[in-house]
Amino acid sequence: MQVIARRERFARLPGMRNRLVGALAVAAGLLLSLAFVLVPLEPEQQVILALGGFTLFLVLNRLEGRTVTLMLAVLSSLVSLRYFHWRVTETLEFEGFIQTFLGTGLVLAEAYAVVALILAYFQLAWPLERKPVPLPDDPESWPTVDVFIPSYNEPLDVVRPTVFAAMAMDWPGHKMNVFILDDGRREEFRRFAAEVGCGYIIRPDNKGAKAGNINHALTQTDGEYVVVFDCDHVATRAFLQLTVGWMLRDRGLCMVQTPHHFYSPDPFERNLASGERVPNEGLLFYGLIQQGNDFWGGAFFCGSCAVIRRTALEAIGGVPTETVTEDCHASLRMQKAGWRTAYLRVPLAAGLATERLILHIGQRMRWARGMIQILRIENPLTARGLSLPQRLCYFMSMFHFLFPLPRFVFLTAPLAFLLFGENVIAASPLAIVAYAGPHIVHSIVTSSRMQSHVRHSFWSEIYETVLTVYLVPVTLATLLNPRRGKFNVTDKGGTLDEGFFDIRAVGPNMILAFVLILGVVSGIYGMATNPPQSLNFQAYALNLVWATLCLLTVLAGLAVGRERRQLRERARISAVVPARVVLPDGRVAEGATRDLSLGGAAFAMPRPAGVPDGAEVTVQFQVGPELLVVPAEALRWQEDRLQVRFAPRDLRDEGAIVQTVLGRADAWLAWDDTKEDRPLRSLFEVIRAIGGLFAGSSQLAPRRGGGEPQGPASGGAPPAPGAGVSARQAVPAAV
Repeated sequence: MQVIARRERFARLPGMRNRLVGALAVAAGLLLSLAFVLVPLEPEQQVILALGGFTLFLVLNRLEGRTVTLMLAVLSSLVSLRYFHWRVTETLEFEGFIQTFLGTGLVLAEAYAVVALILAYFQLAWPLERKPVPLPDDPESWPTVDVFIPSYNEPLDVVRPTVFAAMAMDWPGHKMNVFILDDGRREEFRRFAAEVGCGYIIRPDNKGAKAGNINHALTQTDGEYVVVFDCDHVATRAFLQLTVGWMLRDRGLCMVQTPHHFYSPDPFERNLASGERVPNEGLLFYGLIQQGNDFWGGAFFCGSCAVIRRTALEAIGGVPTETVTEDCHASLRMQKAGWRTAYLRVPLAAGLATERLILHIGQRMRWARGMIQILRIENPLTARGLSLPQRLCYFMSMFHFLFPLPRFVFLTAPLAFLLFGENVIAASPLAIVAYAGPHIVHSIVTSSRMQSHVRHSFWSEIYETVLTVYLVPVTLATLLNPRRGKFNVTDKGGTLDEGFFDIRAVGPNMILAFVLILGVVSGIYGMATNPPQSLNFQAYALNLVWATLCLLTVLAGLAVGRERRQLRERARISAVVPARVVLPDGRVAEGATRDLSLGGAAFAMPRPAGVPDGAEVTVQFQVGPELLVVPAEALRWQEDRLQVRFAPRDLRDEGAIVQTVLGRADAWLAWDDTKEDRPLRSLFEVIRAIGGLFAGSSQLAPRRGGGEPQGPASGGAPPAPGAGVSARQAVPAAV
């Protein structure tokens, strides 16, 4: 027995030795990191350290792999922590109220930036590549599903495609029910629901907005699962088959969320001169952040395009109504109750993006208000039932929406010296460059590596700058009174006959641009009146560079306010779908689509002889195994290009058009097909975007169309316009 016990002890020695070596390695790494952050250096020595750190980045960045990316994120975090330690230990020497006020505001903004940077690295450390799970072979064993389409005041033309696509999803008909939740209580919606055969639910009041609408529908239905689509989000036919499998495999899941993809351009894509060259604003959140959240168990409901387990939702008393971002709030409460969530990075539905900048700003104001409400009312850091990573992921998603405060500080900080002569950083220009430079550069290049295909460098700065002035009062008001605010509906659809410059949307930033121009002029004057060897000359030069960068960002944001003409009522989508056109005389022309819209299509197709323009034709689309037939009018047939306008005669034809254009299972597979980020190239793209501010002729006019209606309607997910890591962590050079 003693021999056996001795052998067992020897067998355990290698494992114990490995654990001991690992613990010692971690301890040594922590000590080295602590020394790197805390050891004081003279500016000249710090320059040498900075060059060494950047050289290390260049060497590692040539290597592939997630482990290398994590090493670079750690390096960037240590560089930023070293900078912030230097800031709080060596540069906070204030004299007088103004200097103290401005200097304290700047260091608090930098604290936010460093915390946001490190949390974002943690959030994106290891995105989870979740794949669909197959359903059981027997469809009779599949669960029952209720599909909710909430609406308040959206036009029926926006809602109709959503209903047609939902009813066409591949699922046993007796196990799926589609309901329009009409908080507008409109007779035309009731008639439409009766015509197409879907359910129609109204309630006596509009309490709780979209959340209250869904909660009332829960009491009127009994499906095992609930699917929510915003009234403009059109599902592909494979939506349920690719999502419900996870719910059956893991009975502890309360929700499977899928991306919000938009087939129409948002204001940044449409109005910026080079907008089509960069990823969509929401791609960072749906293409990367939600995957990172999913790895840590913190993916959350985004208000649409999700499957929810009814029992989980009912267990928390339904969708919360205390905040205006009821979607994220519902996920938080379900996870606190012990349920898990999942995110499937497969676009299975598509909707309409906000079409005017002022509407985009209004939508983001609601998101900011709602996320800060949750942070104040039900802070995830102190929430019971969550793991530490879950708490951090939820906290980061809410903490991000405080960005208007530090962003405003960073945009105006150089003016403290340029216009008022106040030194808010007690350090030499060389020291600031030596410490702040590595912090800025590492955050930019590491972010570029982590977010290369979903967010290009410097574009987060534009998104945030456009929103900042509007969101500052909302952020402060919500922090002080989190129960204030109404649910705002975002208008969708419409045309614009003439382009114009929307002063209402960018007016505050025009004032900011004017003040920054004054600062730049002051900086040039200061450099001209001081000898190049003097500290004053260096201080003016440093602040001039920073103010110029801020001005470029603000000018790029102003370019978004130049609303371009939009004459098409239906967005066109590039798509190649095999098709046949049956001519009036019975002949058949074969080819494929070049692009599609709900109103018509363009085909690559040879023109037969003797076909007049305006002829009535029948188009046959081969969509998977199904042949969809749509009547149409041949508008133009020039050589090998045919353009047709659809001419639906009944509801069946309308449904076929929706299935062909938006409901195909493969409709959005190229949603994230963007070029890889290169920081310098991206900087030139930003400069090109500024050219859009002056290109062409734009008429100065007030905003066209109605305002943001108040009341319940389809909401949206809060995908944080600049969420994640961005160059906003840079410190304003105010010496």
